[in-house]
Amino acid sequence: MNRSRSPLLAAAGLLAALTLASCTSMPETAPSVAASATASDAPTPDAAASSTPTTDPIDPTCENIIPTSTVDDFKSLGWTSQEEPFRIGATTLDDGIQCKWGDAKVASDRVQIFGWAPIDDATAQQAEKDLVASGWKLERDATGDYVTENPDWLGGRGADGYGLTYLFGDGWVKFADTRQSLLLVETPQ
Repeated sequence: MNRSRSPLLAAAGLLAALTLASCTSMPETAPSVAASATASDAPTPDAAASSTPTTDPIDPTCENIIPTSTVDDFKSLGWTSQEEPFRIGATTLDDGIQCKWGDAKVASDRVQIFGWAPIDDATAQQAEKDLVASGWKLERDATGDYVTENPDWLGGRGADGYGLTYLFGDGWVKFADTRQSLLLVETPQ
C-alpha cells in the first residue's frame, strides 16, 4: 500500500467507525427479547462474511500503471506499448509488468519505460542488495528505497544524474527510465 496514503486511510477508517458507533449507541433501557427468539434467528457468521464485498487485485497493464492522460498523450503521438516481464536483474516478478512506450515504426532510442510489480519484503531486500553489489546506488527517504544505475554509466542521460531507477515501497516496486519518471507510475486500479 502507498505509505503516504496509509495514515490518511487509517484516520478515515477510524472516523467512520466512530461515526457509526455514535449512531448505534445503546438506548437507556434495553428492549425485551421475545420468548420465541432462538439462536437460529441470529445471523450466521457465513451470512455476515458473504455480505462483505471482496475485490481481486487488478492485473497491471501498460495502460493502468500510468495516468490515462499520459497514455492518451503517447497514443496521440502514434506511440504504442511493448509489454515485457518485470525483471530486477535476473529475478522475474511474475505478477508485474514492464512497458516500453515508443513509435514502433521508427528505430529509435526515444522511448519511455515504466514498470510495476507486487513484491514481498524478502525479495525486495535481496533485489536491493544484488543491485547495489553490481554498482547501483541506493538512496532512502520517506517515499521508499530508490535504487538507481550508477551515474557514471549514464553518458549524459537522466535528469539530475538519475537514469534507470527502481523505487521499493510497502509491498510493491516501481521502475522507470529516470527517477523523475517514477512519479508517473501508479498502482494498477
